[in-house]
Amino acid sequence: MTTTKIDTFARDHLPPRSAWPEMGAMAELGYPERLNAAAALLDERFAGHAAVHGDEETWSYAELRERAGAIARALVEDMGLVPGNRVLLHGRNTPELIACWFGILFAGGIVVATMPLLRAGELRKVIAKAQVSHALADAPLAGEVQAAQAAEPVLRELLTFGPGGELEARVAAATGPRLPSAETAADDVAIIAFTSGTTGTPKGCVHLHRDLLATCDTFARHILDPRPDDVFGGSPPIAFTFGLGAHVLFPLRFGASTAPVPKPGVGPLVEGIRRHGITTLSTAPTMYRAMLRECSPEDLASLRTCVSAGEPLPASVAEAWFERTGIRIVDGIGSTEMLHIFIAARPEAARPGSFGTPVPGYEAMVVDEDLRPVPPGTVGRLAVRGPTGCRYLDDARQSSYVVGGWNLTGDSVRMDEDGYFWFQARNDDLIISAGYNISPFEVETALVEHPAVAECAVVASPDDERGHVVKGFVVPAPGTEPSPELVADLQRHVKERIAPYKYPRRIEFLDALPRTPTGKVQRVVLRAREEA
Repeated sequence: MTTTKIDTFARDHLPPRSAWPEMGAMAELGYPERLNAAAALLDERFAGHAAVHGDEETWSYAELRERAGAIARALVEDMGLVPGNRVLLHGRNTPELIACWFGILFAGGIVVATMPLLRAGELRKVIAKAQVSHALADAPLAGEVQAAQAAEPVLRELLTFGPGGELEARVAAATGPRLPSAETAADDVAIIAFTSGTTGTPKGCVHLHRDLLATCDTFARHILDPRPDDVFGGSPPIAFTFGLGAHVLFPLRFGASTAPVPKPGVGPLVEGIRRHGITTLSTAPTMYRAMLRECSPEDLASLRTCVSAGEPLPASVAEAWFERTGIRIVDGIGSTEMLHIFIAARPEAARPGSFGTPVPGYEAMVVDEDLRPVPPGTVGRLAVRGPTGCRYLDDARQSSYVVGGWNLTGDSVRMDEDGYFWFQARNDDLIISAGYNISPFEVETALVEHPAVAECAVVASPDDERGHVVKGFVVPAPGTEPSPELVADLQRHVKERIAPYKYPRRIEFLDALPRTPTGKVQRVVLRAREEA
C-alpha cells in the first residue's frame, strides 16, 4: 500500500479550485506532503498509553493500532478495497467503531460515517451520492445497510462488526506482518461527512488528511489544552464531526484516551463519566440542562473541561453549570463544512451567552449581503476562513457557502466591541414581525429560564396583521400541566426579560421537539407546520 489514490472519484467530484475557500494558516501548521492521519494520530510514542476504554477492556495505542491494521488487511485482502474507495461506517459509539475508522484510513479508504439511527432510505442517498463500494456495519444495525445495499448495487462488500459480527473472526485469523499504512498525501481525501439535513438534502462535506490534524492543532490545542491523562467522552455520534473530534481526533492527537458511550441519554452518559473518570466532556446544551436536573455533584466530580456545540448554549445554563461544578463551559460554533469548531473561548475567557472569538488560525467577520463588514453590535452574516473549509462533493450549493474566499455559515450573528461573537439565529430562522428583526434564540433563552419549561423552540408563525408573529413550542418540565394560565405566565416571564415586542404571541405545548439524528432542533419542520 504505497500509492496514492487509485480510485479518484472523490477528487474528481470536488468543486474546482477557484470555488474553494481561502485556506489560511495551513502552511504554518507544517504538515508533510505525505501524510496518513491515522498513522499520525496513533503515534508510536504513546504505544503503552491507554487509548480507548470499553465496557470490558481498555486498549492501548499499540493494541488499537494492531486491531486497526488487521481491519485494514481484511478490507484490502478479503474485500478488495483499493485506495480511494469510499467505505460506509455505520454504528454506535464503541471501541470497535473507532478501530474500524482507523482501519479504513490505514487501508487508504475514505470514511463515510453515518448516524446509527438512519434508515435504509436515508442510507441509500448517501451510498448513491458518494458511490460507496464497501461497508462496515455494527451487527445489530446492519439490517438497514443490507436493505440499502439491495437497492444500491454500487455497494458490493459489507462486513459486520461488534457482537455477532463477522469482522472479529477475520481479525483473529489475520496472520503475517502488519500491513503498512497507505502512503496517502496530505491533500488526499480522508472523510466525506454528510450534513444532518436541517435545511434540505444532506450535503457531502469533503475533508482531507491534513484537515483532520488541523482541527486538532487549532481548536483542541489552543482552547482545550489536552493532557495525556485526560479521558474524553460525550454524547455526539462519531458520524457527526463534533463527535469525531471529541471522541477520536482530539484525544489521540495528544496522547490522551477516549471513552465512547454507545447508548443515548443522560443516564448512560453519566454512567460513562463515573465509570471511566471522563475529564473532557462534549455534549449539547440540552444534555447539560438535563444533567443539571438529574445529576449530583459526585456524578460529575471527574470533569475538568466541558464543551458545548451543535446549538447555542443559553447563558442561564452556562451560569447554572458553573455554579454547580465550578467549570466554565466552552461554547463553540462549528459546522460539518468547516469540520469542527472555529469560534470559541478558553474557559477563563468565556462570556456566558457568547460563543467567543475566532480560534487561533481562523478569521471571522460579520458582513452584510454584499460581503462588506458591518460595525460592532450590528446583526449580519457570519463569514469565516482558516485551515479548514467547505468543499462539497458534486453539489451546486458550493457557490452559496463559499463567496469571495470566505465560508458563509448560514448564521446571523453580531460582534461586540471586544471581538466576541453572539448568535442571533440561523439565517433562515430569523423572525421578521411588523418590521422588527427578532432572534428566536433570544426568545428561547428567556423562555427556558422559566422552571416550567424543559426545552423549547421558537419560529415565525404567519399572521395577517404583522406578517409573522413569534410562536414558541414548549416541552413542559416534568410534573407541569399545560394550561392557558401557564401560557400567560410564560408570556409575562419573557416580557420581563427582553423587549416586550419580542414575546411569543402564540405558544403550543409538545411532548418532544423534532430533532435531526445529531440532536439539533428541526425548526424547519416547525416552520413548515406553521406555514401549512
